[in-house]
Amino acid sequence: MVNIKVVLTDELRQFVDQEVREGDYAGASEYVRDLVRQRRRSKAADLLRQLIAEGVASGLPAPLPPGHFQKLLERASNRE
Repeated sequence: MVNIKVVLTDELRQFVDQEVREGDYAGASEYVRDLVRQRRRSKAADLLRQLIAEGVASGLPAPLPPGHFQKLLERASNRE
């Protein structure tokens, strides 16, 4: 585990302390770790929404030729 020093204004420190008291956090470090995890999930959700929008905007799917998946399976089997 790595330690990171974070400098907060008095106002922000009071806010963090209040969040720790009101939440189920053991301390400020746990609170900050939770914030980082939430941000990571938020960014992943944003990316997923973007990819879905791109997929929808790309139009209707084109049908694959007959035997397409069988050929993929055969190619994958030959790589072993």
